[in-house]
Amino acid sequence: MGVPSPSPISDLYANVLQTSIKSQDLLAGKYIHAKIIKSGLHLGVFLMNSLTNFYVKTERFVDARQVFDEMPVKNVFSWNTVLSMYAKHGMIETAHRVFSDMPERDPVSWTTMILGFNRICQFGKAIQLFSSMITHRMAPTQYTITNVLASCAAHEALSIGRKIHSLAVKLGFGGCVPVANSLLNMYAKSGDVSTANIVFGRMKLKNKSTCNVMISLHMNLGQIDLALAQFEKMEERDIVSWNSMITGYNQHGHDFEALNMLSRMLRESSLQPDKFTLGSALSACSNLESLNHGKEIHTYLIKAGFNTSGAVGNALIAMYSKSGQVGVARTIVEKNKSTGLNVIAFTAILDGYLKLGDVTPAREIFNSLMDRDVVLWTAMIVGYVQNGLSNDAVEIFRAMINEGPRPNSYTLAAILSASSSLASLNHGKEIHASAIRTGEVYSVSVGNGLINVYAKAGNIDSARRVFVSVCYRTDTVSWTSMIAALAQHGLGEDAIELFDKMLAIGIKPDHITYVSVLSACANIGLVERGQKYYGMMVNVHRIEPIPSHYVCMIDLFGRAGLLEEARKFIEDMPVDPDIAAWASLLLSCKVYKNLELAELAAERLLALDPGNSGAYSTLANMYSACGRWEKAARIRKTMKERGVKKEQGSSWVQIKGTVHVFGANDSLHPQKDEIYKLIAKIWREIKEMGFIPDTDTVLHDLEEEVKEQILRHHSEKLAITFGLLNTPKGTTLRIMKNLRVCNDCHLAIKYISKLVGREIIVRDSTRFHHFRDGLCSCREFW
Repeated sequence: MGVPSPSPISDLYANVLQTSIKSQDLLAGKYIHAKIIKSGLHLGVFLMNSLTNFYVKTERFVDARQVFDEMPVKNVFSWNTVLSMYAKHGMIETAHRVFSDMPERDPVSWTTMILGFNRICQFGKAIQLFSSMITHRMAPTQYTITNVLASCAAHEALSIGRKIHSLAVKLGFGGCVPVANSLLNMYAKSGDVSTANIVFGRMKLKNKSTCNVMISLHMNLGQIDLALAQFEKMEERDIVSWNSMITGYNQHGHDFEALNMLSRMLRESSLQPDKFTLGSALSACSNLESLNHGKEIHTYLIKAGFNTSGAVGNALIAMYSKSGQVGVARTIVEKNKSTGLNVIAFTAILDGYLKLGDVTPAREIFNSLMDRDVVLWTAMIVGYVQNGLSNDAVEIFRAMINEGPRPNSYTLAAILSASSSLASLNHGKEIHASAIRTGEVYSVSVGNGLINVYAKAGNIDSARRVFVSVCYRTDTVSWTSMIAALAQHGLGEDAIELFDKMLAIGIKPDHITYVSVLSACANIGLVERGQKYYGMMVNVHRIEPIPSHYVCMIDLFGRAGLLEEARKFIEDMPVDPDIAAWASLLLSCKVYKNLELAELAAERLLALDPGNSGAYSTLANMYSACGRWEKAARIRKTMKERGVKKEQGSSWVQIKGTVHVFGANDSLHPQKDEIYKLIAKIWREIKEMGFIPDTDTVLHDLEEEVKEQILRHHSEKLAITFGLLNTPKGTTLRIMKNLRVCNDCHLAIKYISKLVGREIIVRDSTRFHHFRDGLCSCREFW
């Protein structure tokens, strides 16, 4: 049987199908389909192509594919119709299979696939496909060129874009306005401003799109005056022109100008604002915290019948949240719950609740959202961290691992910050493992976070190993993190050596780097080296000292016993000394028993912070040590009258994921009997080894035996004893303490480390002490 040729009846059916597409009349199309089969016209390519096209355009994809599969004869148009159906609707894998099966391809086939990859943001694959098209000697059309240039612009593939530019000129498309606009856009988005200006200058014909690209380019470069000049030259403007100006002003912090441009648009143009216009305007209101302007735009939205969901709704939520109307923002969230919440809006409402000190409503909103991407999970974690709720941050991170998206480098950096504040080695290892699995371990922020978490948990060796894996980068933060970690662990020489290496390879230190290296010098008594670095900071790197630098220098002199130099440094400071400065001097006075200067430091410290219990306690203890009991009693009476309470010392240790906290003379722990029995035994044995309790640190008139008992039951000694009872022999013990370790505990722990043959790491309020084989990493300079 031969294949019927097109006939008048075929033309009629094709016209009806075309009309049915315009009216989206599915019943009429199906009626024609039946008539075609009954008339025996289903063997012809022309009508079957029309029928396939009808089903594609009415989004009856299954029917379209069935018609295509049943066609006895197919031409390239048949294949392109089905190919376009899949490519335009994001079904790129199926589209690629169709493309591979095509017996013959034309430029439309290749262009359709390029467009399909662009639609799903696989711009690299679109460029690769174009290269393959050229290899197959298939001549690209103007439309192909504009689409692949869009791929290059999005992928910032400048070198490939230049080659396509040369090809476009050879093919005679150089003077074509759409191609010229695409070239202009590609150069602008790829950062080649000079070539973009050359292309623009050579264009004989320019349209609104051309000018819009240049406005956008100038705005992206912060050339606001040039963008405005180009805008003013335009004889005719579209919504993109106005949006480019409004959005550009908003993105560069010129929020008043953004709102003024919106007002001008409403006055001078018949154009109506779209969601991009209003989103940028609301963002400007958010930044200005201009509730009145925001309400005006909200009123306009309602009157104009805008749907306050999606992007516009998110902008409204952010505006109200930042303007202090978090309750109104939450109402909009609940009204538009089904449309989802973007990260800007969620972060704004989260910040709104955090300002009120209440993170619970933000968590309720988070829990109510159906589609929570990695950015929203991260925002919630960051919210907890910023509010000091590190345990909650860890809890939601674990929930994310179990039920949410894969964490990215920002998530891991945020949760590492939480683990760092908790000084939890187990959490750090857990996150490290997650970073390795996801490949984020090579991220700068994750590497720096791991250095910090290991260092603060007392595992300096692991911190070193992480640093070695990232130090090939010339990243100031990574090197600074490691220098700070070494300084905190009493490894001052190592910290200084690393700092000198950092300078030698050309990494520029910042103000935090100098805080770290000055602290390292102070910790090991390198006064001259510290003075040299301070001078280098000011004179070579032109870094203006901040209070932390001043405190480091006071500490540098004070720890070395150069109290007059410390005092003179304070007097010569160009700013008023803060609480930390006087506190540092006071502690040095305590160590070197300089009561006169201690009185001055305490007086100045209490003038700045009347409730500082440390100042009262230090001075009272110094009076007691000098036998000036009346003055000591007077200070303690003043503390009582003013309601100033001395911070109680506590120590804690984490065993099998559980944190055990101890106070002095703690009697609440379930293992108290075993602990007290073992500490008594240890006390006898270390005394036999030569340990002499420092009973002078007990500033009360008591019997020596009672003083020894008080010392024996200090919180860090109880925590260490508990650790010895509950961990395998030979393992490292890590103890945390909220105050500085006292002289007696420091001496006793040295003996205990030798007695039990273990490394004991104690982190107090200022630094880490690594006790091993009867020695401490601080070398008694603490």
